[in-house]
Amino acid sequence: MSDTKHKSAVWHYTPNCRIPAGKSLPKGFIRYAAVVAYDGNSFCGFQRQKHSPSVQQQLEEALSYVANEPVIVSCAGRTDTGVHASHQVIHFDSSADRSGYNWMMGANSRLPDSVSISWVSDMADSFHARFSATTRTYRYVICAQKTRPAILAKGITWVRQKLDVELMNQACQHLLGEQDFTAFRGSGCQSVSVFRNVHSAEVYHSGQLIVFEITANAFLLHMVRNIVGSLLTVGSGRKPPNWIAELITQADRSKSAPTASPSGLYLVNVSYPIHFKLPESVEGPVFISRKEERV
Repeated sequence: MSDTKHKSAVWHYTPNCRIPAGKSLPKGFIRYAAVVAYDGNSFCGFQRQKHSPSVQQQLEEALSYVANEPVIVSCAGRTDTGVHASHQVIHFDSSADRSGYNWMMGANSRLPDSVSISWVSDMADSFHARFSATTRTYRYVICAQKTRPAILAKGITWVRQKLDVELMNQACQHLLGEQDFTAFRGSGCQSVSVFRNVHSAEVYHSGQLIVFEITANAFLLHMVRNIVGSLLTVGSGRKPPNWIAELITQADRSKSAPTASPSGLYLVNVSYPIHFKLPESVEGPVFISRKEERV
């Protein structure tokens, strides 16, 4: 092997990077994982930005305080401005040796009320919040009534018209499987592939609320909110359920409905191989019934 090829094959560690097989973190460093919940209304999204406060910024400042050294975090999915999470997963590398309890309590003492860590543990070097994840689950919460709700106004999406949940469920069946989701892709999406594999999608009642729940291997930018916009069109009777299939076939974002508000969207679960031993999600938000509690 030439010197040039040998140099190109050398792996260099960067904070939170994906650790190749046979490699490990630098001596003295530990990889930690954490489960985080947040109200997205006060933030420009998860990812750190220069112009506005982000969830990442809040977490890094709090964890750096506990570590007494700079900490950078990586997440399972970078939620958009105004989007919430009841079960976001992050990881970070640190030379600070702390128990999971101390990381959690110390960081929570420095975090705003809108962000909370519920679990922290040291992990195998091979764990990566994004690349180790197998599926993500989102819930979109809708209040369909004539008058504007006063409670949870920024945690749900309000629509004035009645919605036919059965029609919306029929439309959901066209989302299943591995398909080209260009029709529901945000204009700023940088993903190389437009294909995603949707494992499940359904709409159901939770008390007086309507919930759209979707699980996939990953999502394109604004994909869930764009799907919801089109499902609302079906639920209000303006389009038939098979319109969703037509949109997917046409692969033209301009033909689908406008993007739904971020207010009702929650990241509620991220799944990983069982050997990583992450805690099971309660699939929030807290005001939504669990699946086993539905009538």
